[in-house]
Amino acid sequence: MAIIGGGAWGTALAVVARRAGSNVVLWARDDDVLAAINERHENPIFLPGIALDPTIVATNDIHAAMAGAEAALLVVPAQFLRSVIGALRPGLPEGVPVLHCSKGIEVHSLKTMSEVSAELLPNSPFAVLSGPTFAAEVARGLPTAVTIASHNRPLARGFAMALGSSRFRPYLSNDPTGAEIGGAVKNVLAIGCGAVQGRGLGENARASMITRGLAEMIRLGLAKGGRAETFSGLSGIGDLVLTCSATQSRNYALGVALGSGQKLAAALAGGRSVVEGVATATAVAGLAYQFGIEMPISEAVEAVLRRGASIDAMIDGLLSRPYRSE
Repeated sequence: MAIIGGGAWGTALAVVARRAGSNVVLWARDDDVLAAINERHENPIFLPGIALDPTIVATNDIHAAMAGAEAALLVVPAQFLRSVIGALRPGLPEGVPVLHCSKGIEVHSLKTMSEVSAELLPNSPFAVLSGPTFAAEVARGLPTAVTIASHNRPLARGFAMALGSSRFRPYLSNDPTGAEIGGAVKNVLAIGCGAVQGRGLGENARASMITRGLAEMIRLGLAKGGRAETFSGLSGIGDLVLTCSATQSRNYALGVALGSGQKLAAALAGGRSVVEGVATATAVAGLAYQFGIEMPISEAVEAVLRRGASIDAMIDGLLSRPYRSE
């Protein structure tokens, strides 16, 4: 199993795959990460306090990572996926399947991760992994359930068998579009929920934002060809509730900082991990415009992040919308 991406989630999935019995090679760019994994069997930069199986090895040679691999897990930030696939493609054997494990939408193309993959790797079958997953909890072996979605059910089942264990339980879906939209939009909504919390507006407001945000997520998912029932599962409301409720979520924590009065640049400064919802907010707003659908919460978050709107203006704008049926 080749794990492409040496951040917290990539490292956690390397632990998951090894725990399930797979041999694992992890590709990372950061020399400090490579040294820590290969010499000390840990990744203290992105996943501190987790001991790694000594058989997990890391390399900065993407073709060496793929040598002999039966599958690739793509676990790089959404806005870098295209360039990483470009580097990976020459050494990817024909027909080797890929599992998309990042949650986001490419800003300039408004494509999901699997749509980018289909464009660049048309002969590689794919599946999508999504659901409520904090990397540190997964790596520590705390109970976790996820969705593995693909139009190719044997492929989804194969990935489930390769990753599943008594502590990591995959459920299968044939709606990768819905799974990807849920995983992407929830990061935007988590920033909004964090802002509500940071502003001290109470749990009622946060619960309302989660609920109405779910309605937005479903609208976009249906417009993209997903199925409504997908959003009642792990990759929809499961991931949404987790990400909008805990400071372990980088997106929620960013929202809390913004709601408390920090500027965006200051709130992001010093972080090694990507806060996916920042770029995804722009992409989601673009998709809402493209499909002509209402996504007022997502668009309000985008206005705060990209157009300098204040948190108070965001909340006032949402609360002053015309009354309507639920």
